[in-house]
Amino acid sequence: MGSITRSFANNITTSGVLLPASLNNNSIANVTEYNASVATGNMVLISSQTASDSASISFTTGIDSTYKEYQFYFIDIHPRTDIVNFTFNLSTDGGSNYNVTKTTTYFYAYHTEADATGFGYETSGDLAQSTAFQLLAGAVGSDADQSVGGSLQLFNPSSTTYVKHFISNCAYSWQGDANENDYVAGYGNTTSAVNAVRFQMSSGNFDGTILLYGIVWLV
Repeated sequence: MGSITRSFANNITTSGVLLPASLNNNSIANVTEYNASVATGNMVLISSQTASDSASISFTTGIDSTYKEYQFYFIDIHPRTDIVNFTFNLSTDGGSNYNVTKTTTYFYAYHTEADATGFGYETSGDLAQSTAFQLLAGAVGSDADQSVGGSLQLFNPSSTTYVKHFISNCAYSWQGDANENDYVAGYGNTTSAVNAVRFQMSSGNFDGTILLYGIVWLV
């Protein structure tokens, strides 16, 4: 018994914390469940919304001080109108208004089925101290097999000290038979907490699913 006690004690720090080496497959072999408060991953699904010929999707709950980063994932966002833009905006009043002032950058790369290519910065896709909806994917096609897939990261939206940075990356079927990849980054120029986000097309309705995750920073 003495040797077992000494072996166990060697795996505990002076502050009473178990060392990583003390945990292995054998030491947790009989565990059948974890306490609900134990984080089992670094992404937590907060909510999911599916549009069906909808004008917009708005997330008005779940964006608060719980996480320092939130990520939205876009699954098969399909416009009902051809050659329209997929866009978003931020709110500081729970979704009563989506009009946060933003400064952003936007660039793209594309490759058509006919092997034509392009790459560039698009000034018509960026904003300079504007409250308009920010373009995430431009000139999206509405063919039955065309859609947008991508993501948007929003950093520390509950801060009342700093502006609200975001980064987006979307791949989609661009108007004709082509793939386009759009990159957007910028900030909401407000020190008020951002607590709601809306997604919509520049014109017409759309289908598709958007997932909202909270990101656990293990630091």
